[in-house]
Amino acid sequence: MYGYDQNPGAQQYAPPPQQQYDPQGAAPGGMQGGYGQQQAPLYPEPSPPSLADAVRAFTTGTLAPEDFQQIFATSKVYCPRGDNPGFLALHNTQQPVIPMFTSLKELRRYAGKESKYFVITGAEVIDLLPTGYGFVLDMEGDHRMVFDAKAVEQMVDFAMRRMYG
Repeated sequence: MYGYDQNPGAQQYAPPPQQQYDPQGAAPGGMQGGYGQQQAPLYPEPSPPSLADAVRAFTTGTLAPEDFQQIFATSKVYCPRGDNPGFLALHNTQQPVIPMFTSLKELRRYAGKESKYFVITGAEVIDLLPTGYGFVLDMEGDHRMVFDAKAVEQMVDFAMRRMYG
């Protein structure tokens, strides 16, 4: 028989039951993997780069524009706000731009500790930005990025091609 030696005096031994790998961590029979604990995946998914990392990589030329736009579209963007809804724009530039930030820390560096803000995704920025406006990411940061109105139009075109083919 399997699991023990039939010789008298030998210790009886049965190996633990084999469990199949399940990506959700459930063992056969609905029990969570080994002793009620959820098993960690064998190879965890890599986390996507942060928007700040993407800005640094893009400004140094190590990230392609298409890759940057994909990261930007799904990232949180911090925008200063006034008393009325909507973006705050800077008009003392060649073209009007809207300051945006990759983190609350970057926003606070620019606008102060008690400043009001709202958070949206990069895709929402592209969708809601008024025509003729650009934006600047991390205005006070080491890797400031300025997108003029033409660059924003190109981002909109890229997003539409990606979405609708």
